[in-house]
Amino acid sequence: MPSFVDQVTLHLAAGRGGNGVASVKREKFKPLGGPDGGNGGQGGSIILEVDTSVTTLVDYHHSPKRKADNGGQGAGDHKNGGNGKDLVLPVPDGTLVRDAEGNVLADLVGQGTTLVIAAGGRGGLGNAALASSKRKAPGFALLGEPGDELVVRLELKVVADIGLVGFPSAGKSSLIAAMSRARPKIADYPFTTLIPNLGVVTAGETTFVVADVPGLIEGAAEGRGLGHDFLRHIERCAALVHVVDTASIEPGRNPVDDLDVIEGELARYGGLEDRPRLVALNKVDVPDGQDIADMVVEELRGRGLRVFEVSAASGAGLRELTFAMAEIVVASREDAPEAEPQRIVLRPKAVDSGEDFEVVATDEGWRVRGVKPERWVRQTDFSNEEAVGFLADRLNRMGVELRLAKMGAQEGDAVLIGSDTNSVVFDFKPSIEAGAEMLGRRGEDERLREARPARDRRRDIAEGMETKAEEEARADVARRLDEERRKNKKGPDKSSGSSGVGPMAYEIGTKDDPDWDGEE
Repeated sequence: MPSFVDQVTLHLAAGRGGNGVASVKREKFKPLGGPDGGNGGQGGSIILEVDTSVTTLVDYHHSPKRKADNGGQGAGDHKNGGNGKDLVLPVPDGTLVRDAEGNVLADLVGQGTTLVIAAGGRGGLGNAALASSKRKAPGFALLGEPGDELVVRLELKVVADIGLVGFPSAGKSSLIAAMSRARPKIADYPFTTLIPNLGVVTAGETTFVVADVPGLIEGAAEGRGLGHDFLRHIERCAALVHVVDTASIEPGRNPVDDLDVIEGELARYGGLEDRPRLVALNKVDVPDGQDIADMVVEELRGRGLRVFEVSAASGAGLRELTFAMAEIVVASREDAPEAEPQRIVLRPKAVDSGEDFEVVATDEGWRVRGVKPERWVRQTDFSNEEAVGFLADRLNRMGVELRLAKMGAQEGDAVLIGSDTNSVVFDFKPSIEAGAEMLGRRGEDERLREARPARDRRRDIAEGMETKAEEEARADVARRLDEERRKNKKGPDKSSGSSGVGPMAYEIGTKDDPDWDGEE
């Protein structure tokens, strides 16, 4: 099983928000005390946090799927649901975060830096929060929103001050072991080192980190050897040290050509041209190694390079090399701004039109896109007619219906709201007037109202009583209203509930008596 992993793919799912609750307060002598449904809790978010004690991504290699807690559901008596617990994932310093398409989302550097990579869903509002002067007792609540679900790729770029580069078996791991307390695996065959090694080096009052890049050979930038996988680890280094083997027994190799090959690979990889270079001619403790070093040292210095003749085995020249490294590190730290922990939150991009929504004609129908309308659809309980009416009111107030009409939508056309893979489909009905002010008593939507003539007649009589003469009774008002309807419509008013048989009160034996036979 691998112990060092520097690339992983994570499948993340933030917690869903809790649903709101529709509830009415009920107590003795007060059966309808008003709405008291609580709100749902927020879903838990997934947060990446830099932890310098973590040096590998191996934990996520074994468990690539992570999910945060859901929010709790609300309850009656104004009780809100609990918020879901955030899931904090520690990552090494220098972790690069990319989306599924390879776009860079964030570069996490510095202890304590956090990234909210997947935001938890919002909790739904209860009917107490939805109540207003026009909707005093809503019979519905909003659903909680699902949390973000996405696939991200984490890439580790080791944060080191000095990077050691060179051919396999040049002695990079031996140098780290000689200069620090690191104990990497060392052998006399190529590709002994399979992972980047880190060592903490102290030179005077300066402490810095040294890392080697394993498996760097000709063609590494195109994928040969192991260097293609590990070149990213020197991108953050303040300086590079070429470790050149002066005692190589391979035919056709010499220190100058080795350095030119490695420089060519670094140039093809790109982005490292501005880093200072040092050259360490290693293995000068070997007789032939010292002779070869003496032959090439002046040529290398003629190129403007600082050259050090060192031996990892005997320790010769290591003090001068470490202090030269420390000099570069100090200058780099003085020029660099002080890193402070940051909290990064990813925000969805607005639609291209710059408005709250956009309408696009597609083969499937009219598609409405936008953060608000899509969120409102996710919050709606489509099994509740009043909740659907509330959604229609919100869309109408935003101007969705007017935009559809201007673009030529006809009654019965399909209107899709939501993602391309999970849309809610409506039939366009512009003739239905939407408006929260039309909602009546709890659970009653005036757009679904049927004719109730008896109730309308009682209301007309009640209004007429306010303007009646002093000597008029209720029956007189009813008779007068019926007479006015007959004159205006020349017949009984069927819609108002008037039967056309006269007033509610009459004198027996008169013409107002429906049983009168014509005789006094």
